[in-house]
Amino acid sequence: MSQKISPLAGKPAPSSILVDIPQLLAAYADLKPDPAVPAQRVAFGTSGHRGNALERSFNEAHILAISQAICEYRRSKGIDGPLFIGADTHALSQPAFENALEVLAANGVEAMISSGGEYTPTPAVSHAILVHNRGRSKGLADGIVITPSHNPPDNGGFKYNPTNGGPADSDITRWVENRANALLEGGLKEVRRMPYAQARKAATTHEHDYLNAYVADLANIVDFDAIRGAGVHMGVDPLGGAGVHYWAPIAERYRLDLTVVSAVVDPQFAFMSVDWDGKIRMDPSSKYAMQRLIGLKDRYDVAFACDTDHDRHGIVTRSSGLMEPNHYLSVLIDYLFRHRPQWSAHAAVGKTVVSTALIDRVAKRLGRKLYEVPVGFKWFAPGLFDGSLGFGCEESAGASLLRRDGSAWVTDKDGLVPALLSAEITAREGKDPGELYAQLTRELGKPFASRVDAAATPAQKAKLAKLSPDQLKSDRLAGEKIEQVLDKAPGNGAAIGGIKAIAASGWFAARPSGTEAIYKVYAESFQSEEHLQALLKEAQSIVDSALA
Repeated sequence: MSQKISPLAGKPAPSSILVDIPQLLAAYADLKPDPAVPAQRVAFGTSGHRGNALERSFNEAHILAISQAICEYRRSKGIDGPLFIGADTHALSQPAFENALEVLAANGVEAMISSGGEYTPTPAVSHAILVHNRGRSKGLADGIVITPSHNPPDNGGFKYNPTNGGPADSDITRWVENRANALLEGGLKEVRRMPYAQARKAATTHEHDYLNAYVADLANIVDFDAIRGAGVHMGVDPLGGAGVHYWAPIAERYRLDLTVVSAVVDPQFAFMSVDWDGKIRMDPSSKYAMQRLIGLKDRYDVAFACDTDHDRHGIVTRSSGLMEPNHYLSVLIDYLFRHRPQWSAHAAVGKTVVSTALIDRVAKRLGRKLYEVPVGFKWFAPGLFDGSLGFGCEESAGASLLRRDGSAWVTDKDGLVPALLSAEITAREGKDPGELYAQLTRELGKPFASRVDAAATPAQKAKLAKLSPDQLKSDRLAGEKIEQVLDKAPGNGAAIGGIKAIAASGWFAARPSGTEAIYKVYAESFQSEEHLQALLKEAQSIVDSALA
């Protein structure tokens, strides 16, 4: 059940696997989806609609339908403020942006597009929504982010952020998805649209300086005086993503010793090293994809990267190289709750059910409430919005947090801030995050963790998502009594879409993938690598017998 690692993994991308951009763009414009085929319908996963133009799962018809559905949704809810819209550097993001604007303008929506067509990171859109809405009860803003995140170059993505600035919750995405599919089935006859050139000139289309608004506000969440005072030597690889032009202004404005190692933007992402499965993926937590960043380890005190929409971070330290997301998140939580005195004493620590249990131990030692939720950043948006959550994170290197004064910063994932905080931590603690992780595990226990993916049919995935605790035939896990079996998250009682079993020194969780024909088994041991392998093996047999 171990993952099959491609022979290309970690090597420079060969030209044979690069996407043909003209062919991809032609497929986006020309191929029509068949709404009778499930894979070609609009489908919102944990964060928006994603797909591939060549497979008819992301194209012009989808974007026109979703954009019209969003216009109708916001009208039905009385949302009449501006809509902030941003796009990343994936090839399909620009045509999707143009189609969305054609629909927004025809529907009379005030659309805030980036000045000069600058790429826009996900957190900059969330930031713009929250800044606009602060202190208002009417004329509220919402937003659209056009990105498939770190997914391969042939993918496109489109997501809606409502007035709380975070990813839309299931009620909203269900409404938008159903309406968009109805519009597809109706041959898009009800979609209002005007030519792009006309939409650009429409009285409702305005330019917004996302870059400077976001960069100028960063001092309210990161302690740049500490970083500058300690002379922290930093390197950043934007991986040709949406924040590519944000880093130099950050360095200049806050007078930082920060080198941008590459400002290349290439829709083929030919500069990447290949991920574990032979695909190009801009995943800042993958050691295979991050070979270029790992090469910087000895040149900087800390080096970091962000994925294509800059909502995830990857941290490289002199002491330990590329840090596992769970390791850095544990250090970050431990640091922030000790160095943010203006945060409420009641602000909780948020994590997903498959994030490390080391976070539980850190929260307990800090005397902070733990808020554990299913996978999906949307679960953190309300708490980050009202300040009841100081920090929210996912095991896949996505996180967000409050401003230094305890008010909301962004309610979607932000990759730039956790990256910059690795320098603040180094400045104020006199040790890099890798050294602090080693210290943390000496004090609270060292986790051994792994995730493996196994093939699953749609029927098996559906069965796994509905698994209940009483279907677990075993009461022991790798030699220990099972203390708890969860099918709902302890933080908010929402279904985790799978199962999690917990023993004294280890746990496993199994859940179907939202996007692929696989299920994922996560396991963590606080004993040893051998104990971890035993956990994984037993988890596999428990899941297999439950699926049988």
